[in-house]
Amino acid sequence: MSFWAHLDVLRGVLIRCVIAWGIMMIGAFILKDPLFSLLLAPTRSDFLTWRLLPPYSSTPLPLISTELTGQFLTHVSISLWTGFIVALPYIIWQLYRFIQPAIGEQQSSKRIGICLSAVGLFFVGVVLNYFIIFPFAYRFLIDYQVSQSVVNMISLSSYIGTFLTLSLIMGVLFELPLLAWILASLGILEASVLRQYRKHAVVLIVILAAIITPTGDAFTLLLVSVPIYLLYELSIGIVERVNKF
Repeated sequence: MSFWAHLDVLRGVLIRCVIAWGIMMIGAFILKDPLFSLLLAPTRSDFLTWRLLPPYSSTPLPLISTELTGQFLTHVSISLWTGFIVALPYIIWQLYRFIQPAIGEQQSSKRIGICLSAVGLFFVGVVLNYFIIFPFAYRFLIDYQVSQSVVNMISLSSYIGTFLTLSLIMGVLFELPLLAWILASLGILEASVLRQYRKHAVVLIVILAAIITPTGDAFTLLLVSVPIYLLYELSIGIVERVNKF
């Protein structure tokens, strides 16, 4: 195919991806009540995490909206992001179909595994944030005061912004094994190097976990640090296997 023919095919792929994204966004916009019930669940005392760990529960703090268009714009923003996340597997599949002729049939199954792994790891990170990291960060931050004369009044936009930021951070962090596989496949990374700097990695992981979850208690720090460390060990195993071949 010529360059312009490839470009025409790519345009069709992008159009289908945008249409899928738009449909999912509209669906998320219509399902406002269940969507926001899910997003605001960590603020309620009957949230699953608080029911399993009652000593760590906190008094719910009502959210406020200080701008006239605040709630509507938040609704649109959340619908946009939810639509993208739900449509992500279809988008990746469409992009994969576009590049499949260039990679050959022999590598086809491997590339499908990579796409599925990328999506799966990202969602695992988001779920971990939803049930563990964000609830504990929220509990700490709503109870934290620099002075008794300063009262916490959390805005809806601040709540949603923090939730999306932490979800993105954890989703990206959980791509560590995939990144390690790519670097090892390119001959850049060796398993021996990861083993050599294991102690340094542990220190960095603890520091990173402390930054992500500013709660100050060891339990929450452990809940975040352990999964990231296990991802590091998994990366070592993956890189070692790639190095043998």
